[in-house]
Amino acid sequence: MSEPMMNIKALAGKAILALEDKKAEDVRIIDISEVSVIADYFIIANGNNGSQIQAMADEVEEKLYKAGCPLKQKEGYNNANWVLLDFGDIIVHIFDKENRLFYDLERIWRDGKQILPEELKSEA
Repeated sequence: MSEPMMNIKALAGKAILALEDKKAEDVRIIDISEVSVIADYFIIANGNNGSQIQAMADEVEEKLYKAGCPLKQKEGYNNANWVLLDFGDIIVHIFDKENRLFYDLERIWRDGKQILPEELKSEA
């Protein structure tokens, strides 16, 4: 087995910092580890336009790759109204404002635990 990568909290913190570097709005983190096996954290943010959303996705992908956590799957990048970045234990959702309101992941995953970005950024 390969070297263990950074802990999941630290990686999530890096993803949040990468989003903030590209001026992400309304960053939310939901700990879904107790309610689902698909991931430990959902990180949700929105941008103002497609170019910003793509820049945010690129920044998260680059920062996590450098930290030893390569992207497993990316969806929606070309349309850039909802980009999903799957890093295994961390799934990052980057929306435009309209789609974020429409899909309302915070409501769908309300059984998860809301975490303040500062809690994870301090781990990065």
